[in-house]
Amino acid sequence: MSRPLRLEFSGALYHVTSRGNERKVIYLEGSDFEIFLNLLNTLCSRFNWVIHAYCLMDNHYHLLVETPDANLSKGMRQLKGVFTQSINRKHGRVGHLF
Repeated sequence: MSRPLRLEFSGALYHVTSRGNERKVIYLEGSDFEIFLNLLNTLCSRFNWVIHAYCLMDNHYHLLVETPDANLSKGMRQLKGVFTQSINRKHGRVGHLF
């Protein structure tokens, strides 16, 4: 049975967290944190998000996201996909990161 669709509302606040596959590290070096934050900044402009707080840990992250346009799923798909591709390319790895 599939997971029910996430309810999305305009102006909603979401606590979003995502952990590395098999609880493994997702930021392999310091510059990987910068890649994530730069990508997040780009997506905030593109999807009209407001980030109220964030916490980046070695193997996961937490975001407090406000979505004025009810588009959390689209933005998160972009964030996780592009970040995974960037890390895989940079570190010569393949497969899932999250």
